[in-house]
Amino acid sequence: MFTSRRTLQLTGFTVAMLALALASGGAQAQTYSVVTNLLTTGIISPAPPATIAQGRDGKLYTSGASGGAFNTGGVFSVTPSGTYSTFWSLPSIDLGLDGGVILGTDGAFYGAISQRGVNGNGTVFKLSPAGMETILHSFTDTGDGGNPIYPPVQAADGNYYGLTSGQVFLPPATMYKITPAGVFSTIHTFDATTGTSINAGLIQGTDGNLYGCTVSGGANNSGTIFKITTAGAVTVLHAFAGGSDGSGCSYSLTQGTDGKLYGTAGGGTNNAGLIFRITTAGAYTVLHSINGTTEGFGIRSGVTQATDGNFYGVTQNQGSATNGTLYKITSNGAYTVVHNFDQPTGDVPSSAPFQHTNGLLYGTTLAGGTGINAGNGVVYSLNISAAAFAKLVNTTGKVGSTVEILGQGFTGSTQVSFAGVNATTFSVVSNTYMTATVPVGAKTGTVTITRPSGPLVSSQTFRVTPTITSFTPPSGPVGTAVTINGTGLTQTTKVTFGTIAATTFTVVSDSKITATVPSGAKTGKIGVTSAGGTANSSTSFSVTPTITSFSPTSGPVGTPVMITGTGLTQTTVVTFGGVTASVFTVNSDTQVTATVPAGAITGKIVVTTTGGTATSATNFLRFRK
Repeated sequence: MFTSRRTLQLTGFTVAMLALALASGGAQAQTYSVVTNLLTTGIISPAPPATIAQGRDGKLYTSGASGGAFNTGGVFSVTPSGTYSTFWSLPSIDLGLDGGVILGTDGAFYGAISQRGVNGNGTVFKLSPAGMETILHSFTDTGDGGNPIYPPVQAADGNYYGLTSGQVFLPPATMYKITPAGVFSTIHTFDATTGTSINAGLIQGTDGNLYGCTVSGGANNSGTIFKITTAGAVTVLHAFAGGSDGSGCSYSLTQGTDGKLYGTAGGGTNNAGLIFRITTAGAYTVLHSINGTTEGFGIRSGVTQATDGNFYGVTQNQGSATNGTLYKITSNGAYTVVHNFDQPTGDVPSSAPFQHTNGLLYGTTLAGGTGINAGNGVVYSLNISAAAFAKLVNTTGKVGSTVEILGQGFTGSTQVSFAGVNATTFSVVSNTYMTATVPVGAKTGTVTITRPSGPLVSSQTFRVTPTITSFTPPSGPVGTAVTINGTGLTQTTKVTFGTIAATTFTVVSDSKITATVPSGAKTGKIGVTSAGGTANSSTSFSVTPTITSFSPTSGPVGTPVMITGTGLTQTTVVTFGGVTASVFTVNSDTQVTATVPAGAITGKIVVTTTGGTATSATNFLRFRK
């Protein structure tokens, strides 16, 4: 039977139920508080570190591997006042809902179950806002992988991408895609080189690529950090070497506001775990090796970047009371123990800290607490003096698309702006959820909501993706002025013809650019790059060649003739009086050298490229030696 690493870690513990107190406040920085002591009867108890999702209703949702109607786990929610509700119970014959859920742009929750379906190979599911389940895929171990742990991530293209585990004696790990319509496909199968035994989930970087890590495999069989495109092309960014370099990455990565990736791994100088940083190009740095005595022992989660810029995580054991630690670490590796867990305030943390839009961090412990339920764990909060903020469900989109926003105090809001550009259409659905339409002229930047209680700014950057709807003329030589029409063009920083950047372009409006076809331009699609991404035209612009001169103007067969013009890079044929030259060389975009072929007669020189044909204004005079 399949058993995840996290399930093994839980043996002998009573796992804590997550609850949340959403009251924002201006308490002192780094203030740890016990929010509630946990009950044990009838609750769903999450296996650490189940992903937590903030719902449209302001509640937090996550999953558990036990409890519920059949004591097999399920998904539960917690209200702002701390009221627990079972959202959905896993049927009695199924097991392994360890990884939590994510919120989709359709308002549904998505997750994975490791031991369910055909031969217990696992399923991917979604739950409607009313708690109705749809099984999106049941793994069969016939090339599609099996036993997924974490929920999939919804990428900017709207599709859901996830990983199967590929642990020992299980099918190889895979990456899969599920469309919003529920169409499943296997995108990539991992191997010993790219990594095996995957416990972590995927994240999507701001560059559009997906990132993850593995427990084993790679050059040193100590795990890998990898980048993978949505088409399934994998690049190993780093192969853990073990020891001080780290090994066994079991928890999901996070991307910092600096664009770099942060995560945790086992090993380290003291063999107590470490926190690392890696660029999307693969430059790897160990930020801090946990000392194992006072700083904690045993990585218990990945790290979460809060709005104060610091990263927060937890260790399983040690600290001053030997019950685990809650720590923060800066992007440069300055490590601080924020709290030492103990019996009264919670024993052995069970989840990564999660920052709600009220600014507070929340987490759970497996044991500890006080009062009648002492020993069953606690829900704690950490006040880092962070202001309340808005959270964007989708962080990229074109002009006219709908952006979903989570937060609080939305009732009575009068304005939504995208980097200072006001939306003409927005809808306050509830006090904790609203939508806005990306306006013409919107810029990549933060989103601000004007509320009765004051402005609320998004913690994430919204990227306005450009589009190209048309261009005119469809062809022309170097130097031609081309009008490009589209949306989201205000922040254009680059225009390309084929792969060659235009040296001259003007942003006329959010929907129009004029650009001059540059020297060296090739027939191909026009590209526009802005702060929000890159758009390519659906059809190609044809760069037509020109011939401005040639030298010499006469000669016998075998004479090398230098032809000067523009748009000559993609030359495919040169003729003299209708006779094709068998030998020619493209020297540059403005020069081709061709040898007068046998049989050539006096006549025009013609150059043909992928973009069209150019004819000399005068004849080449061919004479006999």
